[in-house]
Amino acid sequence: MFLLDVDNTLLDNDKVIADLRQHLEQEFGTVSSDRYWSIFEALRKELGYADYLGALQRYRVDAELGLNGDSRLLEMSGYLIDYPFADVLYAGSLAVIGRLDKFGQTVILSDGDAVFQPRKVQRSGIREAVDGRVLIYIHKEEMLDRMQQRYPARHYVMVDDKLRILAAMKAVMHDKLTTVFVRQGHYALDAAVVAAFPQADFSVERIGDLLTADISALV
Repeated sequence: MFLLDVDNTLLDNDKVIADLRQHLEQEFGTVSSDRYWSIFEALRKELGYADYLGALQRYRVDAELGLNGDSRLLEMSGYLIDYPFADVLYAGSLAVIGRLDKFGQTVILSDGDAVFQPRKVQRSGIREAVDGRVLIYIHKEEMLDRMQQRYPARHYVMVDDKLRILAAMKAVMHDKLTTVFVRQGHYALDAAVVAAFPQADFSVERIGDLLTADISALV
């Protein structure tokens, strides 16, 4: 069973955030943009995952109370929902899913909210590529028993850009799991973050490298 993360593993989420920042500043101004991102970061610390629409809802409450809010920012919801996620897939992402399917079943295992993250997976084409096998949890590393009940297998391979997640899963599943670290995105390229956790079983520079990697070695 090949378990695949989404953000900064199959899809360039850093690009999504950069585009959203630019959109907010151009359409609503720096003050409104900074206010939104302040709420976003506070909510991420509280929840443990990125909740773009949840942050927008909190911004809305502040705006209605007259606390440094611009009600026009609610128009951002349309920008998020209609974002062309297929355009920010990393090169070879869907082809990698197709190749892995020749060696075992592929399943998306992602963190995120209950609205925006599924929308991202669907609009990017990822959901179709894995035939609808998508699991989205608040903290996926805490849901491994549930994942294994849903998709039982003799061995699992987890592909992710976060060593923290890979280390947490390895600590639970031990030799039943092979971890693959993809060096994409700001977490994977942060030397201090990388140094804080054990190395994965395998590392690749980009997701497309799995098109030519020895997949049998992973299992």
